[in-house]
Amino acid sequence: MTRLSTPQTALVVAIASLASAVAFLDSTVVNVALPAIERELGGGLATQQWAVDGYLLTLSSLILLAGSVSDAYGRLLVLRIGLVGFGIASIAVGLAPDPLFLVIARAVQGAAGAFLVPSSLALITSLLQGHERSRAIGLWTAFTTGATLVGPLLGGVFVDLLSWRYAFLINVVPVAVTLWLVTRLPVHDERRSDAGIDWWGAVMCTAGLGGMVFALIEQPNLGWPSPAIWMPLAAGAALFGAFLLRQRTTPHPILPLGLFRARNYWTGNLATLFVYAALSLNGFVIGVYLQEGAGLSATLAGLASLPTTVLLIALSPWAGSLAERLGGRVFMTAGPLLMAGGALLLLLVRDPFDYGWQMLPGLLVFGLGLAATVSPLTATILGAIDSERSGIASAVNNAVARVAGLVVIAFLAPIVGGSLDLAGFHRAAVVTAALMAVGAVIAFAGIRRTPSPAGTTPRR
Repeated sequence: MTRLSTPQTALVVAIASLASAVAFLDSTVVNVALPAIERELGGGLATQQWAVDGYLLTLSSLILLAGSVSDAYGRLLVLRIGLVGFGIASIAVGLAPDPLFLVIARAVQGAAGAFLVPSSLALITSLLQGHERSRAIGLWTAFTTGATLVGPLLGGVFVDLLSWRYAFLINVVPVAVTLWLVTRLPVHDERRSDAGIDWWGAVMCTAGLGGMVFALIEQPNLGWPSPAIWMPLAAGAALFGAFLLRQRTTPHPILPLGLFRARNYWTGNLATLFVYAALSLNGFVIGVYLQEGAGLSATLAGLASLPTTVLLIALSPWAGSLAERLGGRVFMTAGPLLMAGGALLLLLVRDPFDYGWQMLPGLLVFGLGLAATVSPLTATILGAIDSERSGIASAVNNAVARVAGLVVIAFLAPIVGGSLDLAGFHRAAVVTAALMAVGAVIAFAGIRRTPSPAGTTPRR
């Protein structure tokens, strides 16, 4: 492992955080821009849905392949490919003349984003160790999760003051900065001599996940009995099952099943499933209700989440460092429980709406819990796996988080009772709290502090 100076360590963190943040930001910045996109390009609800879902579909389907390619052929190479692809696709989205062009460009954005996230985090885990690695992961999680929360605010500002197109064209700036920073990094990719990719497995995995994700996305519109739903769902499940069987025998698996022999790894991913489903539900419902229920502008709706974002960015590095000494279990248990409490405080919301007394207390408690959770969760999961496989380990965890969000949003209608009015908002708050509580129980029951070899990061 190359020994880096403090400025070089900061450079690694900056590159990884910027690269991932732009992908996470774009997954939420679009939400408040959807009405403006539909007004200008037309296409009705279908345009709005696929502006979001086209991105999520390719991101979720390709992220495992991207993690495997990152481990085999080099993190910096994959990072550069992802950055260039994301920048070009962002320009295409911003210049889209019609709905079809927009959706295709968003799908390309998602594919490029899939190559950004695992390679950027793997850059940290492969180049840093010990306390440096824990603090770097804390900063990475703070910036990437913070980008997700800031997305609606930036989208609202662009929609209200300029145009929805700038919400995507602005991506060129962080992409260009990150590409320049990569040229300043004094390390080089080291391709493994036995590098190889199971391309057939990659096709099976991508098609399998894609079919299942497509069915989950379109099910609320077409219903389970529709052949357009159950056929891709069944075919996707069969393909993904065959993919898992293939991974047991292929010499170059893109999903090494041995990863899941590590207790903290599979337990952490199971906790991720529930925690990130709750995060996705909470973020979506608050953003929509503040505009449609409370009558706030897009900018004010985005500003509402700012206290949570500030707490996350300020406290995540501290939580990551403290978790290195105390172990991840206590944070992965207490954090989701705090977020559950914050969600239940949202039951204070009433008509007429008062942000300061009704919503702010819940968001502050939620922010404390989020800051206590995300960095220890990431560090615990990746600390259970050798750094050589950090790319695919990160990709699996991110795929779990993205699919969790897809599933919970797909079931939004039954969760809120068919309408996101005040009663539906309250029901979503209760479901968010329940999901967080389940994640906390899983972490408490499953996460263990295990010793690690001398000179390496303790594995949680």
